[in-house]
Amino acid sequence: MSVELPFAPVDSIIRRNAGDLRVSSEATEALTRRIQERGAERAVEASERATADGRKTLMAEDFGVETVPDPDALELPIAPVDRIARLDVDDYRVAMDARIALASLLEAEADTVAAAAAILARHAGRRTVKGEDIERYDELRPYFE
Repeated sequence: MSVELPFAPVDSIIRRNAGDLRVSSEATEALTRRIQERGAERAVEASERATADGRKTLMAEDFGVETVPDPDALELPIAPVDRIARLDVDDYRVAMDARIALASLLEAEADTVAAAAAILARHAGRRTVKGEDIERYDELRPYFE
């Protein structure tokens, strides 16, 4: 699976959660990869809901979103999120509100992971959020919820 998202917006998400910590390029790459994988998984789940309704277009409600946020308020760009949504469901159309909804869900999840990674870096006595902090989140996620 290739990385579709540019690193810069993902790096911004980590930095807004890291406070005074530095952010390694490996952390940005790990979170970018994670966002892409989760986005593709969510799109497959949404396609199953659309299929059950007899549609070939993914809508915001297929992602469980009732209100679609303002796209200008999001850090993640919509076009790469659209490509991520189509990675495993290429025979579906993705409505604009669904793209925005998916971007908002992925950004919220990225904020959660980035905040947890910053906690892990501080706990380890480091001044830098590393890729291992992002990856460790999955192991420790039950303790953050």
